[in-house]
Amino acid sequence: MKTNLIISAVFPPEPVVSAKLSFDIANAISAKEIVTVISPKPSRPLGFKFNTMNSEYNFNHIQSNSFVSPQPNILGRFIESYSFGKYCYKYISKNHKNIKVIYANTWPLIAQCLAVAAANKFNVPIIIHVQDIYPESLTKKKYLIGKLLYFILFRIDKYVLKNADKIITISEKMKLYLTETRKISYDKINVVLNWQDEKTFVKYEQEDKLKKSNHAPFTFMYLGNIGATAGVQLLINSFLDAKLSNSRLVIAGSGSMRKILEKKVNGIKEGTIEFWSVPDGKVPEIQSLADVLLLPLIKGAASFSIPSKLPAYMFSKKPIIACVDDGSDSASCIKEANCGYVLEPENIKQLSKCMTEIRNLPAEKLIKMGENGFTYACKNMSKDLNLEKIIFLIMKS
Repeated sequence: MKTNLIISAVFPPEPVVSAKLSFDIANAISAKEIVTVISPKPSRPLGFKFNTMNSEYNFNHIQSNSFVSPQPNILGRFIESYSFGKYCYKYISKNHKNIKVIYANTWPLIAQCLAVAAANKFNVPIIIHVQDIYPESLTKKKYLIGKLLYFILFRIDKYVLKNADKIITISEKMKLYLTETRKISYDKINVVLNWQDEKTFVKYEQEDKLKKSNHAPFTFMYLGNIGATAGVQLLINSFLDAKLSNSRLVIAGSGSMRKILEKKVNGIKEGTIEFWSVPDGKVPEIQSLADVLLLPLIKGAASFSIPSKLPAYMFSKKPIIACVDDGSDSASCIKEANCGYVLEPENIKQLSKCMTEIRNLPAEKLIKMGENGFTYACKNMSKDLNLEKIIFLIMKS
C-alpha cells in the first residue's frame, strides 16, 4: 500500500503552529492509511529547549540531516530551504513508486520548487500549502533584495504554484492575490484557515487549574515568537509611554530578539515589563493570566494572512489589541468578532492611548469582548472544521 508523504518544514517538538498542523494531519490520516513525514531537525523558535523526538507516532517520521537556520538571516534561510528541498527531492526520486500523494508545508521558495519538480518528474500528485507570499513578504520584512533577485524568486513561486496539483492558502485575500498575480485558476486554490485545538483551551478553563490572583497587576501580554519582525519593541515603547499604574507588560516566548530586548528594559523602573518562557502545551495557562492580549505586526505583514496566534488569543477569551493594516484579514476578523481594537501598525502614541483606554474599562466589557472572540473562533478557526477540509483534499488527490 502506498504512503501519504507529508513534507513539513517544522514538526513537534517545535512549539509552532505549522508544526502542530502537520502533526494533526499526519495523525488523522494515519488512522486510515499509511503516512510518512519528513522534517528537519527541530530549530524553531531560536533559544527553545527541545525534548527528545517522539518515536511512538502512528506514522513513519524521518528527520533529515539538512542544514537549519533559526537565525533571521536571508542567506542562511536560502541555504536551509535548498538543503531541505534537496533531501526531499532525493527521497521522492528514490521512493516515488510507493508514494500516493505529497502534502508539502515546506520552506519557500527553493524547497517548494524542488518538491514540485520531483513530484512532476515522477507523476506524483502534490499539494502545496502556502503560509506566506514570497518574494513579496521579503520586502515587507525589510530584507534588501534587488530587482533581478525579486524577479527570479517571483518566477520560482509562479512555477511552484502552476505545477502543483492543488494549492491551500490561509485566507481568501491570499487566494485572490495569487489568482491575479500568478495567473492561477481560482478553482485550484483552496482556503483553509490555520487552526488551534479549542478543546485544550476549553478543557483548561473547565478544570480551572490556575486562577489569576485578584491582587495581580493588570496584565497586557504578547505571546509568540520574539523575532525581528514581531513588533515587540512597539509594545515596550507604548507601555512605557502610557505610564499606567498597577499594570505590567508580559512578553512570553522565545526568539532572536529576546535577549536584546531584555537588556534594553533591564533597570527600567517606570512600569513592569516581564519576560516569560512558554513550555510546550502551556499556552492556555499562560494566556489565562492576561487581561488583554497584544498582536503587533509591522506595516504590510498582515496583508494576506492571519497570524497563527490570533485564533489562540480568541480561544483564550481575552480582548485583543491588534496593530495591523486596516483592511487585512486580521483586522476584518477582529472587527467582525467585535473582540477588541484594531490600530495602525508601528504607532506608539496610538497604542499607548488605547492601552490607557482599555485599562480603564469595566471588567464586564473586557469579558464580553473575550467571549465574542471565542464564539467567532469556534465558528471559523476550530481544529475539527479546518482539519477535516485538509484531510479531504489530501485523501481525494
